[in-house]
Amino acid sequence: MTSKKALKSAVLALLFGSFCWAAPAKAVSRIKDIADFEGIRDNQLIGYGLVVGLNGTGDNIKSVDFTRESLISMLDQIGINARGGQIKAKNIASVMVTANLPPFARQGSRIDVMVSALGDAKNLQGGTLLATPLTGANGEVYAIAQGQVAVGAVAAQSGNQSVSKGVPTSGRIPSGAIIENEIPFELESLKTITIALRNPDFTTARRVAEAINAVMGTTASKAIDPATVVLDVPASYHGKIVDLMTKIEQLQVQPDQLAKVVIDESSGIVVIGKEVKINRLAIAQGNLTIRITDVPFVSQPLPFSNGDTVTTYGSVIDVEEDTDAKLTVLNTGVNLQELVDGLNSLGVTPRDLISILQAIKASGALQAEIEVI
Repeated sequence: MTSKKALKSAVLALLFGSFCWAAPAKAVSRIKDIADFEGIRDNQLIGYGLVVGLNGTGDNIKSVDFTRESLISMLDQIGINARGGQIKAKNIASVMVTANLPPFARQGSRIDVMVSALGDAKNLQGGTLLATPLTGANGEVYAIAQGQVAVGAVAAQSGNQSVSKGVPTSGRIPSGAIIENEIPFELESLKTITIALRNPDFTTARRVAEAINAVMGTTASKAIDPATVVLDVPASYHGKIVDLMTKIEQLQVQPDQLAKVVIDESSGIVVIGKEVKINRLAIAQGNLTIRITDVPFVSQPLPFSNGDTVTTYGSVIDVEEDTDAKLTVLNTGVNLQELVDGLNSLGVTPRDLISILQAIKASGALQAEIEVI
């Protein structure tokens, strides 16, 4: 029994050791995940419309003039003259409608739309968007949106108390628009395919071109700049562009990246790339706290005197210094893990880490770009 346990322990130890000492796998990605094919893209659509059927949470017609005029114009189109009367409706809201027209979308197919309040409406829940034309950047109408607005938020108010979760003035209509016009694009007639990298890089662009040439067995592909790879369509694939793109987008490429540190000062988030290196330097981090407190003092007059009792304040200054501050030495060319371990040994917070990284960069020891967002 003991020998079986010993054998089992030895096997587990061997497997664990093999796992720990295995070479790290390279981070490869498909071309379709790091690049786009020129001409195959979405087109943004926008429109202005009215949402009706709200439960008293719509625009204030008296203060929002464009909602009033839009309502009167809509009623005129259906033969109702409302210009002479007083409109006091509170169940109507002016909204902006946006959508993305996907590539090769055909007439009659449906797309989702987003609806956002434009006036002073409080909640779009329960509303219905009336027929709204959606236009492109060229001013042409490509879709018509209409339907029930789905709001993924909750808002309630009683007296002076109100509770809200999410944004109730923005909603979505799944499959809420019907495509009326198509954007023409002759994919099969292409003689050249242009591949645009989402993160421009010379090394990545060259690797993409080499991967395509290797699978095609030709030199038809080349990188013309850090963001663009051009492929001349081989004669064997004329009229079969879909087959060619399917083969290309599945190719595996290892993207390269710049040594960069991204800092979001508003939230204290710090992201450090794996290629970040620093030269040998020493870092010390400590906190000095100065606290000034006003302490009241009461001064009373002597007995049987005509003086008044006076209250005065004196300041007490207390200085505290963190005695746990340490000096850490970081060697030349340390990697990301060693950098993080060295800074963690100082007990730094994310806020302190931002200041430390900026100071290291100012000293010239940080071999990376710092981007503040």
